[in-house]
Amino acid sequence: MTDSFDGPPLTPPPERASFRDGVRFAFGTLTVLPARITRWDRPAARTGMACAPLAGLVVGALAAVPGVLLLLLGAGPLLAAAVTVAVPAALTRGLHLDGLADTADGLGSAKPADEALRIMKKSDIGPFGVIALVLVLLVQTAALFELYAESWVRGALAVVVAAVTARLAMTLASREGVPPARPEGLGAAVAGVVPRPAAAALAALVTVAAAAAALPLGLPAAARSAAAVLVALLAAELLLRRCVRRFDGVTGDVFGALAEVAATTALIVLALG
Repeated sequence: MTDSFDGPPLTPPPERASFRDGVRFAFGTLTVLPARITRWDRPAARTGMACAPLAGLVVGALAAVPGVLLLLLGAGPLLAAAVTVAVPAALTRGLHLDGLADTADGLGSAKPADEALRIMKKSDIGPFGVIALVLVLLVQTAALFELYAESWVRGALAVVVAAVTARLAMTLASREGVPPARPEGLGAAVAGVVPRPAAAALAALVTVAAAAAALPLGLPAAARSAAAVLVALLAAELLLRRCVRRFDGVTGDVFGALAEVAATTALIVLALG
């Protein structure tokens, strides 16, 4: 598999990017939803990665709709869960799953950084990538099955929280101090663009919003929702640090892997209890 996040070279205009430029950047790079990227530069990347959780909110909402509709039409929770898991893959052209597989192959290769990066650029999937894909999709479907079996409300909320948290993990991976592993691709475009205070503020905002959204289901549900965000971000941070040590930085594939690991972890925590 190749790093499908490659884009045109960044240009360095000094002016700040507007919120609209950032939204277009986020949706244009992280989804297949119609959003024409108007600027491809560091200021737009900074605003765009800060808007990544917003893209996750839209993806999560669109993923929850068919699952809920299937349940209301009499389908079982397993079918609803499987369809729900398929929607984000379709809305991203499978890029995040592609990144997960490539990152797993790179980490499992036991090769030096430059050779591992070449392995990640190949168009085929190695054994580590296959195992990672199977396990992640199986766990996501199983967790959503448990959630949908309890109620469609809890299942739909979990889908949205997981999707937002997955993109928030990308925002945090774009913070200052995280280097790119290659001079091209999404990793080079967004590495180090988000100020650390802004990344921390977004993490706090998403955590509070997740708890507030689950509060109508009770205090335990609200606490579990907040915990899901925090534990998922911790899992993504551990993977990020491992990748930075292993590859000397981040790539577009690493961003995809972080999103899938964060989403899966969030769903596991939400399925508990």
